[in-house]
Parts: sequence; structure tokens; C-alpha cells
Amino acid sequence: MKLDIIGDIHGCYEEFKQLTNKLGYEWIDDCPLHSERKLAFVGDITDRGPQSLKMVELVYSIVMEQKNGYYVPGNHCNKLYRFFLGRNVQVTHGLETTVAEYEDLAKKEKTNIREKFIRLYETSPLYHVLDDKKLVIAHAGIKEDLIGKQGEKVKTFVLYGDITGKTNPDGTPVRRDWAKTYHGPATIVYGHTPVKDPRIVNNTYNIDTGAVFGGNLTALRYPEMELISVPSSMPFVQEKFRLFE
Repeated sequence: MKLDIIGDIHGCYEEFKQLTNKLGYEWIDDCPLHSERKLAFVGDITDRGPQSLKMVELVYSIVMEQKNGYYVPGNHCNKLYRFFLGRNVQVTHGLETTVAEYEDLAKKEKTNIREKFIRLYETSPLYHVLDDKKLVIAHAGIKEDLIGKQGEKVKTFVLYGDITGKTNPDGTPVRRDWAKTYHGPATIVYGHTPVKDPRIVNNTYNIDTGAVFGGNLTALRYPEMELISVPSSMPFVQEKFRLFE
């Protein structure tokens, strides 16, 4: 199994295109293809960036139509899903950019993109266990004792991380550093928490390098474990990157 696992894209379509070109993919009919490798996405393909709906179309095509990739939802994906279902969600924290794109569409286009995303979300697992259980892809990570399990506890962890129930001054949840105590045999690849450089701790790889905050868009090549990045065109926002001890 040869994969290129992509960190949080957040609507940064052009950076994604640059990264796949750098990884050796050929774009045919507006879709990246490789003769030997597949793409995998750690979630949060939408919100905050300039081309969220284009990323929805693309990931849907790769995963659902071509059956040539893997996707797990992130917390932003979950919120967009609930928005498309007509649930009462706050159109804030980045969702407003995706909704603005959506509201600009014609009625038929709205129906098309909404149905595609709902189908993508509903048919995708909370996390992927791949390569004979040697690899796990989960948006915010996963503890060893949760691997193989389902339910609300697992869903909360893989979407939001190891949250404490408390909030930071900016309204974001306080999260424990679960990677520091992970000692499982599987490699865990995740994103969710923006870091300036990929963070490798105890066989866990955080590859959300803050593309939408002016950092980089990063891919982890598996099984080579090689990290490849391209710089973002977005403005750099220092305070969005988490620092670890």
C-alpha cells in the first residue's frame, strides 16, 4: 500500500494542486492521478480557505467516483454536514466562507454539491485502519484503546481531540496532548491542531502545518514516511499555531 496522506486543506485548492504535482501526480480531467499511489485525506477539506467547494468536488471524485483514495471527516466537515442537513449550526469559525461560496451557486448546483458532500460524509468511516492495522488515519488522532471501536466517545475524540471540557480565551477547546502517552504499534496520522512543522511523537504524525494560516500544506508518504510540503499563499497568522513543550 502506497499512500500520500494530506494534512488539513481548508479550501486551499491551489496549494493542494501544487503539492500533488510535487508528489508526482498527473492532473487529468481536473483530477490528480498516480500509477502507483493513492491519496488520503485527514479531514477538514473545507472552511476558511478560498475554494472549499472545489475541494468537496475533488475529494468526492477521488474517493467516491474513482475509488482511488481515502477520506475521514474532521470537525469542520461535521459542521458542514450538519449545515447541509438543515441543522441549527453557527455559521462561524470558518464555515461562513464555505456557506458564502454555497449561497453564490444556482439552485441546481447547490443541490448537487450538498448531495455529494452528504454522501461522502455518510459513507466515510470516523477513522481508517489500513495496511493490516499498521496505519490509522484519524482527523484529530485516536488513543490506542479506542482503535477498532465506534460510538460517541470515539467520534468526539477523532473529531476534536482529547478535549477537557474547558475552553481557551479564544473559545477553542482545551486539549490534552494525547500523542505524548501513545505507545501503540500502529502509526497514527492526523491533523486538526496546526503546527509550524510536522510533529512526530511516539509513532504519531501531526501533518496539519496550517496551510490556511499561511504555513504549509504537508503530505506524508507512506510507507516511506517521507514528509513533503509546499508553502501557503495565505497570510501568516502566528497565533493559530500551537506550540508544544
